[in-house]
Amino acid sequence: MEESHSLPIKGVWNKLSIKDLDIRGKRVFVRVDFNLPLDENLNITDDRRIRSALPTINYAIDEGSKVILSSHLGRPKGKPDKRYSLASVARRLQRLIKKEVLFLPDCVGPKVDEAVSKMAPGDIILLENLRFHNEEEKNDEAFSKSLAGLADVYVNDAFGAAHRSHASIVGITKFLPSAAGFLLQKEIEYLQGVVNNPVRPFVAILGGAKVSGKIDVIKNLEDKVDKVIVGGGMAYTFLKAEGYNVGDSLVEEDMLGLANEIREGVVAKGIKFYLPVDCVIAQSIEPAAETKLVTSQEMPNGWKAVDIGPASVKLFSEALESAKTILWNGPMGVFEVDAFSRGTFAIAHSVADAYALTIVGGGDTDLAVSRAGVSESISFISTGGGAALELLEGKDLPGLVALTNK
Repeated sequence: MEESHSLPIKGVWNKLSIKDLDIRGKRVFVRVDFNLPLDENLNITDDRRIRSALPTINYAIDEGSKVILSSHLGRPKGKPDKRYSLASVARRLQRLIKKEVLFLPDCVGPKVDEAVSKMAPGDIILLENLRFHNEEEKNDEAFSKSLAGLADVYVNDAFGAAHRSHASIVGITKFLPSAAGFLLQKEIEYLQGVVNNPVRPFVAILGGAKVSGKIDVIKNLEDKVDKVIVGGGMAYTFLKAEGYNVGDSLVEEDMLGLANEIREGVVAKGIKFYLPVDCVIAQSIEPAAETKLVTSQEMPNGWKAVDIGPASVKLFSEALESAKTILWNGPMGVFEVDAFSRGTFAIAHSVADAYALTIVGGGDTDLAVSRAGVSESISFISTGGGAALELLEGKDLPGLVALTNK
């Protein structure tokens, strides 16, 4: 993969890349995002974030670095909790990288210092969950300095946490030369590239629950996009704003006026704006709930939309046929329930089949394309939910701003 050394990040220019650092034989503190989904037995259900970090880890190993990996997992509320231990992550990483990974039961302290002092070139250590310490999320300076004391240089490869002003993301950069890892760079290149310079026609598919969470995305994209497709729960706020009865579907009542303004503003610019024309409805989101297929104008009271219907799938899929760039953020319905997943999975296949640069990110959309079995056919799948959303909104990410300028 060719690494770009001058990334078009809003408010951030000419940041160092890992390739700009002399890391041979040095202790390299790599902040990764190993915040992985776990089942009830604490087994990893998706290791894509580990796999995505391997290019940076392997590069550091090949350079003869002493690699110190750190991450958070879940929300342990600032104290040790075995449910959020990274021990299982260390085992999976070791299998994937085919090299011993020493897992430490903490991320700071004398035992950690001692283990790091004994590292040889090419060794890998994974520290325990950073969020077992309150100081991580508080961006505490003393904690940041303790983390920095373990290493000679810092590399941020945790795009999924780059929107957080935490000690291992921002505070540590005050004490060490700080650079972007390959995954972080790749995320910025794809997401910022689609925002700043998309190949057209450019189609944005926006789903998920709420309009309020996507307002800034729509505003930031409306001068670059040719078509906007809206599905998921947020679609029913738009439909109600147009005067349709949407039954008991999710609606943000305080957003009705703004929804109309957004739609009218987009259409006034000549951008095509698509909403579901039919939907699958149910009285609850239980897997065994009775479902009906109705048009978007015929939703009865007491029923809620849980998925888009086949006519909407056809409409949306046809809108994608001419696209050269497709950005998809947010599912079309409650896809986690098998009975309500058809619309989301059908759109996943349409995106995968398109002759376009396809970028998927945020709002569990990565999980949707994985479950649909089309991940390998997507050009780029972002590892960051909130970070991807903020970048698409045009916001600066603290973790990027903090990196050392070239």
